[in-house]
Amino acid sequence: MAKTAENAATTSKKKIVTDSNIPVKRAYKKADIKGLKDEDPGKYPFTRGLYPEMYRERVWTMRQYSGFGSADETNKRFKFLLDKGQTGLSLAFDLPTQTGRDSDHPMSEGEVGRTGVAISSIKDMMTCFEGIPLDKVSTSMTINSTASTLLSLYITVAESQGVKPDQLRGTTQNDILKEYIARNTYIYPPKPSMRLIGDMIEYCSKKVPQWYPVSISGYHIREAGSNAVQELAFTFADAIEYVETCTARGLKVDDFAPRLSFFFCCTMEFFEEIAKFRAARRIYAKIMKERFHARSAKSQHLRFHVQTSGESLTAQQVDNNIVRVATEAMAAVLGGCQSLHTNSRDEALALPTEQSAKVALRTQQIIASETGAIKTVDPMAGSYYVEQLTSEIEEQVWKYLKRIDKMGGAMAAIEKGYFQEEIRNNAYRLKREIDENSRVIVGVNKYQDAHDVEPALNRIDPEIEKKQLARLKEFKAGRDMAKVNAALATLQKNAEKDENLMPHIINCVKSYTTLGEISDTLRGIFGRYEPKISF
Repeated sequence: MAKTAENAATTSKKKIVTDSNIPVKRAYKKADIKGLKDEDPGKYPFTRGLYPEMYRERVWTMRQYSGFGSADETNKRFKFLLDKGQTGLSLAFDLPTQTGRDSDHPMSEGEVGRTGVAISSIKDMMTCFEGIPLDKVSTSMTINSTASTLLSLYITVAESQGVKPDQLRGTTQNDILKEYIARNTYIYPPKPSMRLIGDMIEYCSKKVPQWYPVSISGYHIREAGSNAVQELAFTFADAIEYVETCTARGLKVDDFAPRLSFFFCCTMEFFEEIAKFRAARRIYAKIMKERFHARSAKSQHLRFHVQTSGESLTAQQVDNNIVRVATEAMAAVLGGCQSLHTNSRDEALALPTEQSAKVALRTQQIIASETGAIKTVDPMAGSYYVEQLTSEIEEQVWKYLKRIDKMGGAMAAIEKGYFQEEIRNNAYRLKREIDENSRVIVGVNKYQDAHDVEPALNRIDPEIEKKQLARLKEFKAGRDMAKVNAALATLQKNAEKDENLMPHIINCVKSYTTLGEISDTLRGIFGRYEPKISF
């Protein structure tokens, strides 16, 4: 009994914090949330949700991240998921496509179709969406450096189906700033990359009005090792940079801001994640209203997609990942996301099998259909703990944003390596806690199995690369090269000026140029980004 009392006393004295290092009290009371306003969902600053009815009126869009191997394989997976009740498509691309190289480029060898689908030409994109009516589905594309080309390909495929650009719904990730911070699939230096993003936002506001031309992404910042506060702060700093880029062009904020979207991660710190999403809506609404003087409520809306944390998945005891994903998905729903991707149990080892992808989709469907989570709006409102965390996260994010403003904004902070250093330090702290067993990861540093059984995995057939190269060779051989060269020459000429490049990239696509040829042309004008390496 004495030892038990001693252990309890030791535990009570130990500092308990959230993943963002926010101290957690033993219990919370009404006095801990002084100044709490009685807000209604659907009203500024939207802490409790963007819409008065939220999921009572419309359940979030269920997306499963798909795309692997060939366009044929991806098309089959899309149709499988749509048949199982998925309500939106989410497309992943392989590394050559992400970095502006065709599948037959020497540096593409061994990477074709590995991390996503290989798309080098309009023929690939046509195959990817064959039999899928683009006026009926919403498509999210996780693409950044080559986003302008992939959107041009998508528009061209739609037009071949008789679907006009103004009928298209979906998102291109297109957040290049976070590539310099965390993910590294950049091509051009920051300034011309920002120009391309500005071109896309401007073009879409006029020609593709239902499309979200950028999804400003905290997800990769979080997966690289940041905490929840840093994820929001760095993401909103990037958002401010994008908005300023557009307003500097003379665009009115209420003309383009309603089509800005966001992409966040949801990790295992359940209550902090719910609070993070609630704080995020409040912070963004204030930024848009007070800093950019947006008048439209739609311009102040933080519309965001959530993906459960890939970093939280373990290669050990993979079935445990089903529980992790369900927990994270529930936090995203209670936080009020607009769309959601649930990771599959085997993604720490390989791209998901069909069966694993179906279980991940069913996880969302069970939350929506069986838990009662959608019966009332913002069910966690009024929780002393969640409300206190919401306010604390907001306060800490504003401190970061003020610091970044003093540096000259997100671009300057990136060039100084500030974001990168903050993320590295937090990632090191998390790793040290796991190594020291002060942070428990079930199946990894506690409750291990002596003999873990690896599940059946999705293996990418090496023949896929050979077939892709053969298709690309055939595509290139059948082109009118005079037309190809003329389209690329026009693109080059306009890249040297201040023209919006989207119409010229679309013309290139329709003239049967490849993604690599378009990227090489722009690389010749803009140059290639070389990062400053710091340790």
